[in-house]
Amino acid sequence: MKNTIFDVNSAAKVMKKLSFYFLLIFILVSCNSTKHVTEDEHMLTQNYIFVDSTKNKNSELQKYVLQKPNARFLGFPFGLYFHNLGNHNKPKKPSEWGKKNLRSYNFIKNIFSEKQSIAYANSFIRLNNWLLNYDAPAIVSQNKVKRTQDNLWAYYKTQGYFKSKVQSKINRYNDKKATVDYFITKGKPTLLDTINLKIESPVLDSIYKSSGIASLLKKGDQYKDETFRNEASSVIKLFRNNGIYHFSEAALGFYVDSTRTDYKTNVDFLMSGFSFKEENGNYINKPFKVHKIKEVNVITDYSFLKKGETLSDTLTYKGINFFAHNKIKYNPKYLAQSIFLKPGSVYKDTLRNLTRNHLKSLKNFKSTNIKFTPILGSDDELKMDIFLAPTEKYTLGFETELTHSNIRNIGTSAKFSITDRNFLRGAELFKLSFLGSYFNSNNGPGLEIGADASLELPRLLAPFGISKLVPKEMSPRTLISLGTSFQKNIGLDRQTFTILTDYKWQFNAKKTIQLELFNTQYIHNLNIDRFFDIYSSEFTNLNNVAQTYYNNTTKELSLPEEAVSFMDTVSTDTGFQTSNSDEYNTALNILDRYNIVTSDFLIPVLAYSYTYNSQTNFKDNNFSFFKVRVANSGNILGLFSKNTNSKNKKTFLKIPLAQYFKTDIEYKKFWDVGGNSVFGIRTFLGAIIPYDNSDIPFTKSYFAGGSNDIRAWQTYELGPGSRNTGLEYNVGSLKFLTSAEYRFDVVSKLKGAVFIDAGNIWDITGSSFVDDESKFSNLSSLEDIAIGSGFGARLDFNFLVLRFDIGFKTYEPYLDNKKWFSNYNFSSAVYNIGINYPF
Repeated sequence: MKNTIFDVNSAAKVMKKLSFYFLLIFILVSCNSTKHVTEDEHMLTQNYIFVDSTKNKNSELQKYVLQKPNARFLGFPFGLYFHNLGNHNKPKKPSEWGKKNLRSYNFIKNIFSEKQSIAYANSFIRLNNWLLNYDAPAIVSQNKVKRTQDNLWAYYKTQGYFKSKVQSKINRYNDKKATVDYFITKGKPTLLDTINLKIESPVLDSIYKSSGIASLLKKGDQYKDETFRNEASSVIKLFRNNGIYHFSEAALGFYVDSTRTDYKTNVDFLMSGFSFKEENGNYINKPFKVHKIKEVNVITDYSFLKKGETLSDTLTYKGINFFAHNKIKYNPKYLAQSIFLKPGSVYKDTLRNLTRNHLKSLKNFKSTNIKFTPILGSDDELKMDIFLAPTEKYTLGFETELTHSNIRNIGTSAKFSITDRNFLRGAELFKLSFLGSYFNSNNGPGLEIGADASLELPRLLAPFGISKLVPKEMSPRTLISLGTSFQKNIGLDRQTFTILTDYKWQFNAKKTIQLELFNTQYIHNLNIDRFFDIYSSEFTNLNNVAQTYYNNTTKELSLPEEAVSFMDTVSTDTGFQTSNSDEYNTALNILDRYNIVTSDFLIPVLAYSYTYNSQTNFKDNNFSFFKVRVANSGNILGLFSKNTNSKNKKTFLKIPLAQYFKTDIEYKKFWDVGGNSVFGIRTFLGAIIPYDNSDIPFTKSYFAGGSNDIRAWQTYELGPGSRNTGLEYNVGSLKFLTSAEYRFDVVSKLKGAVFIDAGNIWDITGSSFVDDESKFSNLSSLEDIAIGSGFGARLDFNFLVLRFDIGFKTYEPYLDNKKWFSNYNFSSAVYNIGINYPF
């Protein structure tokens, strides 16, 4: 889902006062946190764990503590405060509420009716119940303390501390509050001594020895349960990927000698030679054998409602049998490319999983089920049945969002799409999309409309046999897209045409490769006369130069002709350059930005991207993410074109050609710190360098600030370098950004966060139009890094996150004197509302 950004600084002072008064009243009303704690109870405020007499804050141990204090946000247990606003003794039924509030109940009843009185009573009952549904006081439980004590002892036993001791102490205080201390004495760890391996099956023994697998159990290592589990998992994976279909954990046994007193233990590792199998109600032992796939059947239109019905259409391709109740609509040649267990091949878990994942990645099937059945009369052959339940061929999509920025007032946008699956009978996806947006700005209403068509193929579509370089196991995909968009009263009313050919494949479970071999965009500005209307600060600066140039303090340049011609006049006036160098440079800078922003561009990009993502699923909060993208624009077309325009810029078909090299590097790391809390960091470094006298298109430049960037500054507000230009937009050719954020639970779906962002943009093009303050000259330019910090709240609905962040300017590099905390207040803060996390 796209991120939607709102900057509402105009309401900062009002929000500040309202927030302060609300917080003050809220705390005064509910500050008695033990309000609902009875005389014989105590509310838990803290758990302390001492390991060998040293206080331990390891989040790993917190997992075993069954009772935790009420969650806090900014030091306050807001969930408990909400709960305390409720009353357990208030009526639960309208009749009871009416008796207790007879005057109010009868007043509503006499004016309206009995039905309205009941509704009135129910509204108060629901409000009270809603408040009581928040966090109740965490009352210390002796039973849970004892069970936590047992949990901690069991944990240290799994770490090899077989003689550890755990004690607990409840500290009860007069204010109905309590803390719990856990005292852990680990003792001496047990080490592994002799490792004895016994494999009863000659088949398993042959596979194990020929694999050269290294055991994780090593003499002298400390005993750890996790090591034994990993060893078992490694062995199971080995055998099931070498045809031992019936092999399971039940065939493994670890026997540890716990009678020794020297803190060492021998380990006997036994692998059984038989599997237990049920036949006619009896369990019998069967020796392990290497299984092969005898038969592969694919039902291409499976439905539970049609189970048992006749399969009327059938065909065979390379030994794989395809069936359908009606007609086979998929080309077997392409569908077979997603099936990696072929007739005659040895069974492997990895190939079964690869087949399932590959078929799911086609996005053509609601469900993919693979079933293996032993062939009758054979004890080493399997039949593989694949049941594919197709998704509807045509699906419609509709997305809407609200938008806001420092240039646009609030508006709305929508996107409608239709998807055709199995477009060419090879599981392709054809998608036709239409988008539109409408908003109000200081320049009146604006709109944008667009359309694009895309075709996604689950294979590489490339000439000269290049597609064979990427194995089918890597799920190669080709995306071909063609689109256009048109803007009205948005900036300079830009019109764009885009054509894209994109190749992507999964190198392994964590690494993804992407090639953009033909990514070309044509940008055409339809209304360049509006430049000074949109960027009024540029006109103000230019008009100030004109007043100096004409020695007339009342001079007002007419738009757009006089303003444009004046820039051309000043740029060639060497006398004015000598007498008024600052004003001359200002005019040249404005002219340079005018030429870049108003210029049309042809941007033919070749790009390579590498992505590493160790996240296993969306619930995984311990993972790393790394992405690098290297791109070039205009290199090939520049070789074929020798034409230039009046500004000596290379053109192709009379369109200025964007020629640059660009590299983006991003790294993110997240840690699960316990208690549903996550700490994350994000670092981004990007650089774009033009060549052959080319300009950098505005849309490809870097900016700083915004809801997903440095949150203490608005979009385009910060930089470049140590400058505070006051312009509507500020862009650069070098960007550095880093962020750190701590996310934690507050109550129910409400999450909290504290963060710090740092970064800036600079110019590294070497352009003579750029002043020294905006350039990245050497390492001393790092002093220009701006720092913002703040806090935020998020509502997490699982499928989306609504986010509200307040960013405070912590270090402002453009200030002359006090750069730290000069504007660290609510009135100068940036208020951001967005969708999903910032990184």
